[in-house]
Amino acid sequence: MDLMNKSTIYEFVLIGLSGSWELQLFYFILFFMLYGATVVGNLLIMVTVTFSSHLNSPMYFLLGNLSFFDMCLSTVTTPKMFADLLRKHRTISLQGCMTQMFFMHLFGGSEMTLLIAMAFDRYVAICKPLHYTSIMSHRLLYGFVLFSWTIGFIHSMSQMVLIINLPFCGPCVIDNLFCDLPLVIKLACKDTYILELFVIADSGLLSLICFILLLLSYAVILITVHNRSSRGLSKALSTLSAHIIVVTFFFGPCIFIYAWPFSSFSGTKILSVFYTVITPLLNPIIYTLRNQEMKVAMRKLRTQHVSSR
Repeated sequence: MDLMNKSTIYEFVLIGLSGSWELQLFYFILFFMLYGATVVGNLLIMVTVTFSSHLNSPMYFLLGNLSFFDMCLSTVTTPKMFADLLRKHRTISLQGCMTQMFFMHLFGGSEMTLLIAMAFDRYVAICKPLHYTSIMSHRLLYGFVLFSWTIGFIHSMSQMVLIINLPFCGPCVIDNLFCDLPLVIKLACKDTYILELFVIADSGLLSLICFILLLLSYAVILITVHNRSSRGLSKALSTLSAHIIVVTFFFGPCIFIYAWPFSSFSGTKILSVFYTVITPLLNPIIYTLRNQEMKVAMRKLRTQHVSSR
């Protein structure tokens, strides 16, 4: 589609994080370090899971894919975000804005679905350990990943096919650090009430439903373990605590932004930064620092790499 023929403006102005030059420089250094840690941490997990023979279980296969989604989700917005901090005039083209929103919802929707698959994996591992290998087959794992990509694509395209044809005629100012659906829709030169409701139903309810399903699955696991053994409950709590932390920090800002996307809230920028910068970093921190098997596998790979020189 020819976006230029559909709109009377060709770029948006991003307000970003205002402040003094010293404060902008501080934000730049902070975002640069966080993004660098996100990329390095998630790449390290992906490489370790791929090349370590000790991490060939379904859980680590799903974890490697989660790291990929986290890294891609952060890459969609963060590099442009901290680059804009060094510019006085921050703009993004109309096509760039649409591309940013498409990939953000693609990877975000895919990650939500994959987290549900990871919860199912933990349910089978804890509640049905004797049947774990037969249930969590390679075919099912590949099906989980393909289903995650499919849901993410449908989730993103279902909104973009409507947004991409909107006429934009100003004001072309987005009060955020990157393009996002609720703020971009407000700039359209037509009544978007129905479209706003659709965004709430699509993004907001998807996030809320996935979050509730995950919490219910964890509750079922804990109840099942508790009924079997009180000693097993503490172990299950330790295993699930990392998942619960990731899920809470991932879905919390997302639900708040998209369940009430068109209400005025001064903390939207903070939630946006948390969702796109902080959350993708939690995965390598939580799963790497708290997982003994992962740390052992990383040491062995490092030793093999050094000895091969």
